[in-house]
Amino acid sequence: MNDSLYELSNKLNYQFKNTALLELALTHRSASSVNNERLEYLGDAILGFVIAESLYQKYADASEGILTRQRASLVKKETLANLAKELDLGKFLYLGTGEMKSGGWRRDSILSNTLEAITGAIYLDSDFETCRNFICKLYTPLFENLSLEDTGKDSKTELQEYLQAKKLPLPAYRVIAEDGEAHNRVFTVECQIDSLSHAVSADGKSKRIAEQSAASKALALLESDLQ
Repeated sequence: MNDSLYELSNKLNYQFKNTALLELALTHRSASSVNNERLEYLGDAILGFVIAESLYQKYADASEGILTRQRASLVKKETLANLAKELDLGKFLYLGTGEMKSGGWRRDSILSNTLEAITGAIYLDSDFETCRNFICKLYTPLFENLSLEDTGKDSKTELQEYLQAKKLPLPAYRVIAEDGEAHNRVFTVECQIDSLSHAVSADGKSKRIAEQSAASKALALLESDLQ
């Protein structure tokens, strides 16, 4: 194992038996036709399951909707990229010349995909329990500061992540009414979701406020199974 891979292994708190798996996990498609995309696919699935299981065990009273939204928040691109940056993962990537020149080593999408690939590589190099322990240690700071009461997102974002996590079509918003004088307008916005039997509408002093209110109502319906 070269010095670079040894340094990364120490950061990961995992020593690979087959270092070729780690090298593959670090190889972006711009660098080779033999790259980390298959490992990324595997790691994504394992990561999603372990995070879902951890949330399920940690928060016994949380609803399905809350757990789904928290899982989506914890495995989204930005979260994974931040974890990758804490590991200084960018310095270890194998990138093509074009990606290297354009700053691919600091791009969130590449960093998050690589971390998923490393997860898949650890699983193949060891076993599920070892991989689970790696993920849990990696996420320990996030779980320690996690609050189910505040996801830090607006209602439209929460609704979108909820639907994406369940692989459902995204909502459609449209203004169905405008009332009042120019300086005191009231907008009525309709939020249409395929999995709800009827559209949800809400009022607001701006289109944005009305959309947020409609999204909040729709999310509440989905989480309560009032369809």
